[in-house]
Order: sequence, then C-alpha cells, then structure tokens
Amino acid sequence: MLYHHHRIALLLSSVAFVGVTPAIAQTTEQPPETEAADPDRTDDVHDRRRDTQNVIIVSAQGLRQFDLLAGTSVVEDVELQRNLDGQLGEVLAHLPGVSATGFSPGASRPVLRGFSGERVKVLVDGVGAIDVSNTSDDHAVSIDPLNAESIEVLRGPAVLLFGSQAIGGAVNVIDKRIPRRIPDEPVHVDALVRADTATDLREAGASVDVPFGQTGLVAHFGGSWRETGDLEIPGFSVAPALRAELLEEAAEEEAEGEFEEADELREAADQRGFVPNTASETWSANVGLAFIDGDSKLGASFGIYDSAYGIPGRPGAGHHHGEEEGGEEEEGEEEGEERVSIGLRQYRADLLADLALGDGFFERMKLRVGYSDYTHTEFEGDEVGTVFDVGGVEARLEIVQDTQGRWRGSMGAQYYARDFDAEGAEAYVAPNRTEQYALFALQEYGNGPLQLEGSARFETTSVNSVPLGIERNFDTLSGAVGLAYDGPEAFRAGVNVSRVARAPSAEELFSNGPHIATQAFEVGDPDLVTERAWGGEIYARGRLGRAEFSVAAYRSWFDNYIYLSETGFEEDDLPVFEYLQQDATYTGVEAELAYTFFDNGDWSFGTELTAEYVRAKLDDGSNVPRIPPLGLSGALEASSEAIDVRAEVEWYDGQDDVAAFETPTDGYTFVNASVAWRPLRANPAVSLLLQADNIFDVTGRRHTSFTKDFVPLAGRNITASVRLSF
Repeated sequence: MLYHHHRIALLLSSVAFVGVTPAIAQTTEQPPETEAADPDRTDDVHDRRRDTQNVIIVSAQGLRQFDLLAGTSVVEDVELQRNLDGQLGEVLAHLPGVSATGFSPGASRPVLRGFSGERVKVLVDGVGAIDVSNTSDDHAVSIDPLNAESIEVLRGPAVLLFGSQAIGGAVNVIDKRIPRRIPDEPVHVDALVRADTATDLREAGASVDVPFGQTGLVAHFGGSWRETGDLEIPGFSVAPALRAELLEEAAEEEAEGEFEEADELREAADQRGFVPNTASETWSANVGLAFIDGDSKLGASFGIYDSAYGIPGRPGAGHHHGEEEGGEEEEGEEEGEERVSIGLRQYRADLLADLALGDGFFERMKLRVGYSDYTHTEFEGDEVGTVFDVGGVEARLEIVQDTQGRWRGSMGAQYYARDFDAEGAEAYVAPNRTEQYALFALQEYGNGPLQLEGSARFETTSVNSVPLGIERNFDTLSGAVGLAYDGPEAFRAGVNVSRVARAPSAEELFSNGPHIATQAFEVGDPDLVTERAWGGEIYARGRLGRAEFSVAAYRSWFDNYIYLSETGFEEDDLPVFEYLQQDATYTGVEAELAYTFFDNGDWSFGTELTAEYVRAKLDDGSNVPRIPPLGLSGALEASSEAIDVRAEVEWYDGQDDVAAFETPTDGYTFVNASVAWRPLRANPAVSLLLQADNIFDVTGRRHTSFTKDFVPLAGRNITASVRLSF
C-alpha cells in the first residue's frame, strides 16, 4: 500500500520540528476548505474504507498541505501488528527507503535513505529518545514498539527542522502514555500477545485508560514483556568468505601445533542453525495522567524501559586486555573469550501541554518536554565491563498561526541538553556535555494549484569534555523551500531544495579507545568541522483509475561529510575505525504503486509494488560504507471486512559497491505470507494474525549491518499474534 495514504498522526513531535501542530494528516475526498475530522478520534478507523485521493491533508491546526515532508510513511493497525519486532529498525525495514542496522536481534536502529546514527532522529511523540542508540550500532533504541499506537517515518528536506540529527530523516513513535482523548467506555483496554518460532519469542503488552467521570481527567497504565532465545538461521552463521578465512587460519594453527586454537576456529566456521548469544529479555511499565478540556490538553507520564540482550562475537576475533591492571596476557585472553551482553534501563518522564488560543492570529500553543535517566552496562561474562550513564532533557515550544488564510505556518523554540559519562576499562568516549538551543519556523503561501513553502532552523550547539579540556561551539542554519502543484485526478508534484548543517556529535569528536561490544578500536577527531549539504528532491504522486502511485528522487551534496571508516590498522588486537571527513554525494529514488484490479464492495483484490535505490560516494571516488543495495518488492492482497490475505516477495540485490576493508554482500529473496482475521463485526479492532516469513528458509544478510558476516537474518519464521481493543 502507499503508506502516505494512511492516517498520519502529526502530533507535536512530527510537527514541532516543522512548525505544524499536533494533527491528523489523512487522505480525503473533501476539499482543503472542509473542516477536518477530530484529530484525536481513532475509534472508527477500522470502519472507514481507505480514501483514494492522493493528497495529504493536515487538519485545521497547522498546514493543510505540507509537501516538504513528501516522504512521509505511517505504520499502524494490522500493518504494525504484522511487522512488529522488539527493535524499531526491524519494524520499519520493509518500507521503501528504509533499512536497519541489524547489529543483533536486541539492537537495530532505522536506516533512512542510506543514513543512520547521527543523521536519523528517533522521537517519542516529537521529542528525542535521549539514549545512546545513536552513538553505536550495538546500542538498542530505548523504545518498545509494542507500546506504539503508530509509527511515522518522515523523510525530505524539511525534516531537518527536528534537529541536526535529522539529515536523513526522522522516526516518530506515537504512544498512549499521555492520554489524548477521553474513552467512551468506563475502562478502555488495548492488548497484544505474540509468539514466533525463529527466536522462540514470547511477548505480551497491555494498556488501560480510565476516565474519572465528567472531570476531564484520564489515567493511563501500561506495560509489556518480551523474551527471545537465540536467533535461528538457515545454514552457516558466517558468510562464505569469512568461513574460508577461518578454516585457513585453523590449518595454519594446526601446522604450528596449536591444536586447541585450530579446533576453536573450525568450530566457529562450522557454527550453523542459530547465532549464539543473541537471546534477549525486555520489559516496560508506564503510567500517565491527562486533563482534557475540549481542544486543550495537559498531561504527564512516567515510564521504565529495561532490556538485556546478547552481543554476538565475531568468530575468530579474540579480545585481549594484555596486562591491563596487572593481569597476565593469558588471563586477559580468557577474559576476552567471555560472552558480551548489554543491560540497559531508562527512566523517562514526559510533559504535554496543548492549548487552544481561540480565533485570533495564533490558534494553538504547545509545549512538549521529555526527561531521561539512562544507564547502559556492557558485561563480559558476569563481570561489569563498561557503564554508560546519560541524563538528558529535550523541550519544545511551538505557536501555530491562523490556518485559514493564504499565509499559514508556525514558529517555535527548542532546548536540548545531554550529560554523558562512561566508566570502565573500555570507556572509549570521555565524559561530556552537549547543550543545544534552536529557533525554527515554517510558512506556506497559496490556496490555488500552486503552493510555496519555506522552513528554517537556527541552532547553536556546545559540546565540551572537562576531562579532555576541550569545548567546541557550533552555530548552524538550515533551510528548505518547496513549490508544489495540484493537478487533475488528485495529481500532485513538486520540487524541494534545502541547505542543511549538522554539528559533530560528542562521539565523533571524543571517541578514543577499545569498544568491546563492537570489537573495534574507535577514534574520533576533536577538530571535526560542521557538516553541510545542499539537497534537491522532486516528487509526484496521484491516482490513475484504480492505480495509485508515488515516486521521489533525491540528491544530496555534502561538504565535510563525517563517516566512520576502517583504517586497516589494529590497536589492542582490535581493528581501528576512525571518524574522517570529506565531501560526499548521495543519490536515490523511491517508488510505490498500488493497483486494485477487483472490488465489488465485499472483497477487493490488488497488488502493491515498491522499489528503492541509493548510491553514495566520497569525493575521492570511494564508496560510503554500509549503503543498502537496490531493493524491490511485490505483494498480492485480498481484503474483506473480516479477512486480509497477503503474499509478498522481497528481493534485494547484492552490494558490490563497498568501502575499503568492507566485504561485498550477496543478494537474497524472501517470500512471506499472512492472514489477518477480525472475528467480531462489532469490534474490528480485535484481530488475529498468522504469518510466515522467509518461507523457503533463505540466508539473507543486510549490507547496512556491521555484523552481517556472522549475523544473518532469521530463517523460516512462523508468527501468531492476537490484538485486542475494547
């Protein structure tokens, strides 16, 4: 399906960055002047048939048409249930233009248009996750998708207004921790139970919303639990090239009389059927309270997210501490053979104030604040290795102008602060503090077939490390302008141009040491300068009879692009990765087509096709590391009021355009199928889903993953889930 046709909940998070207030963007046959539906009403979503007009309409609070966010996708309802996973990257990896870091089953972050880490902003209802998932691929995102109501993927030039971490785009998770509506029932319950075969998954989540009479007060209680075993895979865990290398090393060790080492290398090369040390256990709990009075809301929430997961070790790569802390090298080697795991816990508090200001020039004012106290511990066996502590706050204030005239828009301010501390033998990043102030604005002009849009963000960032005696300050200005044309038959096309800037992160500046979880020695550069890029994007979408289409092509020209590159050297028996800078160019295209070839009102049959491609090169002619390959997918779907049946094929080409010391990745094809059943006509929000992924048990590896050569994707996986809402 064309995901931008889904109901898009542009709550404060989505729009605070661009200046659009919380609202529901949806496709509709109504003209823009028609009053939009209640943005907080979702109880009838399953009773509505999908509208087909290919125009994204934003409700009265904010912009009615906003195409600087031309790449918006939304995952919700059955689509979210079908793609649910413990990590955010895996939930979204099926979308065009989206991949995942896939470091391990317990840690996977979204990759948007080939960008990841510091160039993808992960949000919880508009403010940052405030964890350390952006600092390294082995760090999990501290958001449980099981608690999500919907997930938005925002791409395009204007997304930069979410902050300097959104050059590649933003992922915004909308949850229910702060109630946004008063339930019709005395007690409203949402729940989901799920199990699978490839990871021996068992998970359950539930939330309860309780209104207090006619007072306008609503309380929320929620929680989830998830446990998995080691990841089951087809064939060998290591890629053919790495396996050949391990067997060759084993023969060399045996020739030198090192029979024990040779046996260990052969055992690693012959590991098959599952990936050791990939089990995980996660739980969360949260509580919230809101006062709702008409169009105004005031609420707060508090939650805990706790996760423990294994980090698969690179076969044949021993970790040595040498004679640190007086230990013998042999003892260090034994210690290095211990399995590495990560335990993290986040305490998070959130505040939401959304006030209707009446019929004056300014319509709404919204305040959104998030606070996080996060601890992340890397274990070597049962021993504590390194502890990362992060305390942070992000706040956003936004005022929305009148949306009825030719001029529409909003403006606001944002504050972000993060204190980072690491203790242990491998605290590879020095303690530091990042503080950021920003002003942003968005304006749109025009009610006719042509609309002009512009956005800007000024940001001042301070990054300092007291132990290193280094402080860096950056002032950056980003902006975008777009021109859109509305034609007949719901056709819409446009062009966007942007100039964006990103300050280097503390990790890019101050890293310098061994990182056991990634099995790398990471080196930053305190002299890095601001990363800047010109960007251009053209898009078109529309409807031709029973077909709907969407296509976007983009190109970014970077000055002083920051990237992590393997150097070919070793330090402490670990490969050295260094943060470097040079110019770079990204070019890509995304396309979707949905065609309904039969619809008699009771049943509809259709097909969906998607394509994605990105190419990224550095100024010296070499390739940017870990860029996803060409991907194509096709699906057939049959739907009725009670049943959805879907069969799909996902094909990914091999990736031979690799960086220095990076290995090529073979292509693969997955065949998947699913059946969703809504047994209760009176309550279609109750659904049972049975699905089979990778039916033919094919070995697949993501090129975007640091661990692709020894952590393939899951083999054949049968999943069953039940979703309830009453």
